[in-house]
Amino acid sequence: MRRPELGAQREGWKQVEGRAAVPGWRLVPMRLNQNTLLLGRKVVLVPYTAEHVPRYHEWMQSEELQRLTASEPLTLEQEYAMQRSWREDADKCTFIVLDAEKWQAQPAAAEESCMAGDVNLFLTDPGDPTLGEVEVMIAEPSCRSKGLGTEAALMMLSYVTKLGLTKFEAKIGQGNEPSLRMFRKLHFKQVAVSSVFQEVTLRLTMSEPQQRWLLEQTSHVEEKSYRDRLTESC
Repeated sequence: MRRPELGAQREGWKQVEGRAAVPGWRLVPMRLNQNTLLLGRKVVLVPYTAEHVPRYHEWMQSEELQRLTASEPLTLEQEYAMQRSWREDADKCTFIVLDAEKWQAQPAAAEESCMAGDVNLFLTDPGDPTLGEVEVMIAEPSCRSKGLGTEAALMMLSYVTKLGLTKFEAKIGQGNEPSLRMFRKLHFKQVAVSSVFQEVTLRLTMSEPQQRWLLEQTSHVEEKSYRDRLTESC
């Protein structure tokens, strides 16, 4: 995820690339996924909890991931604070991506051992609640180039359409060819290039044909209660 500097988040405010959103902005209840588990063929999406923080923190020590996500390294304490922010803020929707093969092979295993990355959506335009920005990160090296990021993105797009979002953007570093290819495969079209931020902006508008295609791609996905999964693991 593109992680804002700690302190940029205040109650009712969101900082997006130096621009402050309208105070008290609560257009959509983005915390609707706090008890949601989405089961796909290659990935399982679960809410971002404190259990996931140590592994996530370990990933984000990588200079490569810092560069690709435009992030600064955080202390573990700051990482826990960031997790609470992403879990509680109403303008974000975040899932941790689990490797479905590992998760299903070890039903009682800690989710931390199955973590592959994360997928996020956040509202960036207070004047347009139908627009969301999508980010996908497959951080675990052994999980890359296997289609996990593609399925995670499709599942997120399908999940948040219930909120009335019809337009999606992805901002990708110009040198991040794997991510650029993935979003183009998902029918995103390039709409802008920023030489300042060295990133490409791609956009997807949900027309009726596009909605049908998305439904076909995610018809296998099951939505379950995350609390029930935790109970089963105890």
